Amino acid sequence: MTRRTAPLFLVGLVLLSLNLRPAAVSIGPILDELRAALGMSPAAAGLLTSLPVLAFACFGALAPAAARRIGVHRTTLVALLALVGGLAGRTATSSEPVFLALSGLALAGMAVANVLLPSLVKLHYPDRVGPLTALYTTVLSVGLTAALVLTVPITDAFGGWRAGLGTWAVLALLAVLPWIGLAARDRALEPAPRRIGFVDVGRTRLGWAMACFFGLQSLQAYAVFGWFATLWRDSGYSAATAGILVGLLAATAIPFSLWLPSMLGRSRDPRPMLVAVMGCYPLGYLLLLLSPHDLAVPAAVLVGIGTVTFPLVLTLIGLRSRTAEGTAALSAFTQATGYLIAGIGPFGIGLLHDLSGGWTIPLLVLTALTVPQLAVGLRLARPRYIEDELAPGAGLPTPAAVGGSVHSPTPRSEDS
Repeated sequence: MTRRTAPLFLVGLVLLSLNLRPAAVSIGPILDELRAALGMSPAAAGLLTSLPVLAFACFGALAPAAARRIGVHRTTLVALLALVGGLAGRTATSSEPVFLALSGLALAGMAVANVLLPSLVKLHYPDRVGPLTALYTTVLSVGLTAALVLTVPITDAFGGWRAGLGTWAVLALLAVLPWIGLAARDRALEPAPRRIGFVDVGRTRLGWAMACFFGLQSLQAYAVFGWFATLWRDSGYSAATAGILVGLLAATAIPFSLWLPSMLGRSRDPRPMLVAVMGCYPLGYLLLLLSPHDLAVPAAVLVGIGTVTFPLVLTLIGLRSRTAEGTAALSAFTQATGYLIAGIGPFGIGLLHDLSGGWTIPLLVLTALTVPQLAVGLRLARPRYIEDELAPGAGLPTPAAVGGSVHSPTPRSEDS
């Protein structure tokens, strides 16, 4: 990487990361106003809330093939343009089907870019996967928190939901600029010792373990962000305060996302860290079972720390492969398959709430699901690499063990 390209990539990485959650979470805070304005049916509203998971599962799998054919930076640029077009277009329509279609376009772009992030880091900074993952996951958490907290005030200040959602289109347009420059000097992903595709990863134990870990974490996160505002409203808080509590939950992850992925990349034994982070989920759920109103703040903080499992999973994707192409394939399989698992979360928790008439059963189920999540996470803590499982004994270069750490050095990537 040249000195001129490095700052441009870092700016592009930050702006891209900032835009990879608002399209998914900005709908929730103003869903009632949106349904009233568009005459949206309950079925359509249910589809709208499920679109992020569906988009990640369907379109994320296409990202590595597109990156191989037209270049990883060009693919990222196209994904951002789809995000901008979908976000901007849906603010101008009053048609329910058109709104859903344009939301799907925006989320498809978001899904593709989300899958490419680990491979972009691996391509530009193969020896700094942990710190760079910490950077972009922290910024991603900032974008998530901003969309949850600011969409309603913007909507109120400027007189409608179109302004609230349109703000995120402007932010996404800003993110396009550095990727125009990066795309002009693009090339395809550096090939792995053998071509690695989506189906190849699906034949490995590492691929399925990573997908299960990612899926169980995302199930928890989508259930939390989808229903905890309702849980706190049911416990006696106003809609505004319930939204602030969800914002606190999301904001708690920001400092930990900046710190923990770097530690994971340097750690000789990441198991204590994984246990500490994932253990916060059941502790937070226990406080909500005891007193969802009086213990809301400490519960929000604990569950927020639990959501830091997400950047740790993304860090592991980069650490469990040696090349940018291997990272892209593992990322695509992990996220596409994982989000299919995660899709059960919001729907299942809502169904359990309706059937049981309360939040005790849903919280107990979420608590129980932390057990297999922890088991799979501890399995992934042991160093292993996707290239080894695909080509055992093929004479691939052996990763240099740096103090027994979990990271996997890769050959230096040339500047794109």
